[in-house]
Amino acid sequence: MLTAGKAVKVSIYLSEGSTHHGVPTYSSILDFLFFRGVSGATVLKGVAGFGADHHMHSASFVEISDHLPLKIEFIENREKVNELLGKLEEMTGSGMIEVQETMIAKPAQVSKPKKAPPAGHVKIEGKAKMMRIYIGESDRWQDKPLHEALVRAMRAHDLAGVTVYRGILGYGAHRRVHRDKPLHLSHDSSIMLSVVDTEEKLQGFLPMVDQMVLEGLVVLSEVDIIKYAHRATEIGDGKG
Repeated sequence: MLTAGKAVKVSIYLSEGSTHHGVPTYSSILDFLFFRGVSGATVLKGVAGFGADHHMHSASFVEISDHLPLKIEFIENREKVNELLGKLEEMTGSGMIEVQETMIAKPAQVSKPKKAPPAGHVKIEGKAKMMRIYIGESDRWQDKPLHEALVRAMRAHDLAGVTVYRGILGYGAHRRVHRDKPLHLSHDSSIMLSVVDTEEKLQGFLPMVDQMVLEGLVVLSEVDIIKYAHRATEIGDGKG
C-alpha cells in the first residue's frame, strides 16, 4: 500500500495493435501489474500521434485505426518499480518506458492484495511439481470466471503453462452429479486446471490460490519431467 511521500511514476507508451505472446500488450502488462500487487494502473488511449516509425496515426468515425498510441501509467515506490522494470522492458518491446520521480500528497485508502514472491522463469528438468485445481465452471472471482482469472494470474507469475479441462461427468463435496448432455450445456460442470513447474514457483503462487479459490480442491504431486519444450516465436510473425 502506498503512503504519502516520495514515489515513482512509470509511463509506458505502446501502439494499440502491439501484442505479447498473442495477447494485446496493454492487457498482458495490466495483468502483470495487477497480480504483482501494484497499487493501481490506468490505460489511456490517444486519438492521434506518431512514434519511432514517424508514421502519423489518427482515429475517425469512418476508420478506426489499431495503431493509435496507448499509455499505461502507474505510481509505486522505487523498490517495487526497480523489481518490475526488467519484465516490463521485455513486454513493452519496441515501446517506450518513462520513469519520473513524484510525490504522493494523499494515498488511496483501499489496500490491495499482497503480491506473491517474484521468481524468474527457469528451464524445468528432472523432478518437478504438478498442481491441480478443481473448481466449478460457475465459480467467479471479481465478476469473471474463476478459471480464466486463475490462468491470467498464472501467466502473470511466469508459471510454465497451464491447461484447463472441462469435466463431462462427476460430483464434488455437495454430492451433486454434474454431466454434459447433448443439446444441454451445463453451466456448473467441473473444471480442472493442471500446471507443472518447480516446487519453488508453485509454492510462491499458493497464496494467490488461497485468495482466489474460496471453494474447491487444490492438490500438489511429484512428477518427473521427461521432456519440456516450446516452439520459439518466429521473428516477424507479428505476435509480440
